[in-house]
Amino acid sequence: MTNPLLEFHELPPFPEIQAGQMVAAFEQVVAESRVGIELLLREEALTYRSLVHGREELEDRVHQVWSTISHMNAVVNSSDIRRAHQTCLEVLTDYQTEMGQNKVLFEAYLTVRENVAFESLETAEKKVAENALRDFRLSGIDLNEKDRSEFSQLARELSELGSTFNNNVLDATQAWTRNIADVDDLPGIPDSLIAAMAQAARAREEEGYLLTLDAPCYLAIVTYCEDRNLRRDMYLAYGTRAGPNSGDFDNTTVMERILKARYRQAQLLGFNNFAELSVERKMAGSAGEVLEFLEDLGGKSRLPAEKELAEIETFASDQGAEIPLAPWDVTYYAEKLKKASFDISEEELRPYFPAESVLEGAFEVVRRLFDVEVVPVSDMPVWHEDVKTFQILRDGEPLARFYIDLYTRENKQGGAWMDVCRVRRRSAAGQLCLPIAFLTCNFSCPVGDDPALLTHPEVVTLFHEFGHGLHHMLTAIEAEGVSGINGVAWDAVELPSQFMENFCWQADALAFISGHYQTGDSLPEAMLGKLLSARNFQAAMQMVRQLELGLFDFRLHANFDPGKEDQIQATLDEVRKEIAVVTPPREYSLQHGFSHIFGGGYAAGYYSYKWAEVLSADAFSRFIEDGIFNRQTGEDFLSTILERGGSEDAMDLFIRFRGRKPEVDALLRQDGIATG
Repeated sequence: MTNPLLEFHELPPFPEIQAGQMVAAFEQVVAESRVGIELLLREEALTYRSLVHGREELEDRVHQVWSTISHMNAVVNSSDIRRAHQTCLEVLTDYQTEMGQNKVLFEAYLTVRENVAFESLETAEKKVAENALRDFRLSGIDLNEKDRSEFSQLARELSELGSTFNNNVLDATQAWTRNIADVDDLPGIPDSLIAAMAQAARAREEEGYLLTLDAPCYLAIVTYCEDRNLRRDMYLAYGTRAGPNSGDFDNTTVMERILKARYRQAQLLGFNNFAELSVERKMAGSAGEVLEFLEDLGGKSRLPAEKELAEIETFASDQGAEIPLAPWDVTYYAEKLKKASFDISEEELRPYFPAESVLEGAFEVVRRLFDVEVVPVSDMPVWHEDVKTFQILRDGEPLARFYIDLYTRENKQGGAWMDVCRVRRRSAAGQLCLPIAFLTCNFSCPVGDDPALLTHPEVVTLFHEFGHGLHHMLTAIEAEGVSGINGVAWDAVELPSQFMENFCWQADALAFISGHYQTGDSLPEAMLGKLLSARNFQAAMQMVRQLELGLFDFRLHANFDPGKEDQIQATLDEVRKEIAVVTPPREYSLQHGFSHIFGGGYAAGYYSYKWAEVLSADAFSRFIEDGIFNRQTGEDFLSTILERGGSEDAMDLFIRFRGRKPEVDALLRQDGIATG
């Protein structure tokens, strides 16, 4: 019987792939790559082309198979796929660690770097080699044999722990449900959300209305439900996922082991802490610079945030609420205050943002900015019937393809993300391989015959992920190591995503992004004015919330001491005392579900969202000056940011586009936060 994972060369044949085929296929491609690199290193007089291109050619197949397995684990998770994914992850970690500590391979890169021909290489090719040498050192190439062995074991341990953390969060999320028999027990919930809850119950062959911890349902309850006890129950259930009282899903020990392993790896490499190690691959110059950045923003945002909370509490007090507000009351009364202040609510906006219209609007934005067309295609096998497939064209010629999976469902990880399916690269035979992206969200599904209707924050999320996709897909770089998002400093990688968010707040763009699902009419001028007027509602509170997470993450990794107990909660308490204006109860354990830093790539890097938001706000200010659809400005952003990928230093590229270094006050101005 043939294995479909070993037969495809571009588009993964998702419907044909079985969990039982994954491990054998992945072990085979890794073994073939390992042997190929051994043979490659036996060649005499290695050149950049024979070494780097040769290695890319061998490892491209590993990337193809792994991206398929990893993606299926995220979007159609099952016990069989999870076990196969974990085994493959261990194989991949061992392989990557082995390559990162391969002395012969390292010396081959050094030889190429020191060869006189190196200076004649293209900028992107030089960057690939320089990044590789840096990564060898950060993989422990200079360590003695004993320390290298320990470093490798820590890498394997971290890989397994990160996967366990994410699995616990997913399982804990799916383990909690509540069935509400009578709609009268859901007072205040809009009809569209009630219908979604009823549909969720029917999908499980239940009567009534099913509540889950998926984001759309959770937000519906804490934002609209008049039953304070139900708001509290949902708030605490969501905030204690994988927490100390969640039994087999408890991430407490997992987090502690992750932090100790990271700390030890950093020590072995000569760093004082993991934060210093993390910054080595980032745009920020030092750990101190990151902390100064976060603390400066916090100092400028705390007082405005306190004033915003005071406004909510004054309003809530007039409504008869007990002050101070409990955390599960804040969002509820904030939505009521927004309605009272601006005569606008997310539920009133929903009918104007059917998912299909929003997608078409996003495609129209990039057509106007970058002169590309996005068109549907039907020849891409998919993993679920809801998935849609597209290609991007310029002058009729294909540039890239992408999948988009918009809706929440069982056995799909929560959140929203872009991931790489294929990278733009030039093969050894000279063939150009075009990029392919996975775009994933978790919006409420269509209900009955009606389309999925998005809130405006969900529209922003969709544009955000599409921005990541554009960074990956519109690259002009053919050197795989710095093509698309590859090689981009982690604290700059959010620039294109947050840049695209800005168009969700521009009247000229909203005219075609919106379209009533029944009439097709764009957002009425009066409603548009209210939406734009409310843009900065609670901006300072949102700012300090993100800074709370960023400071917690960075200080935790900068100050971690493996000899101390309860540092995670102590660090979070310290940060909240300094920056937060809404403090959850003690049992609320957000850290246990903080997948970005414990199960993803944002360890000592969550600050990147705010760092890149400064870049985004400052970059977009040029579009405000020139006109948001100015073709020359769009072309400049394309040619200096999107097309260049990781081929040059992120700061150099930003300066080339903006004409100067970024200014923090651009973000504060955008958010309407007074700077002094």
